[in-house]
Amino acid sequence: MSGAQRSEAVAPVERIGFKPGQVVVEYGYDDDVEERFREAVETAVGAPLEDEDYTGAVDAVLLWWREDDGDLTDELVDCLTTVEEGGFIALLTPGRGRADRVAAADVQEACSTSGLTASGAVPVGEEWIAQRLVGRR
Repeated sequence: MSGAQRSEAVAPVERIGFKPGQVVVEYGYDDDVEERFREAVETAVGAPLEDEDYTGAVDAVLLWWREDDGDLTDELVDCLTTVEEGGFIALLTPGRGRADRVAAADVQEACSTSGLTASGAVPVGEEWIAQRLVGRR
């Protein structure tokens, strides 16, 4: 990975809030995800991402979500059951130009219903948008 590619992947990781020592579980992995971002998350936390079979508590969830993946509200509620207090969900959705893009209104509604607040969107690579979702205080 070149220096420029590394900085493009690291900047969103830092803005979303991944830190050393965090346990991060990943849901929705497929062959279309942004691998440089995944690698940057692993570097930031200092450990591999846990897969969908992980059953312990986590500091963060990395959730890749596409329009046809099902009910986003249900998935967010399920994710919240494993997130420690003070943790977050990093929701990654396809950006403009992709047929499986998730409408911003759908993300807003799912967050509202599941008791989450979303931060501003951060571009991840050329095809994905990330948002940090946290529980309301």
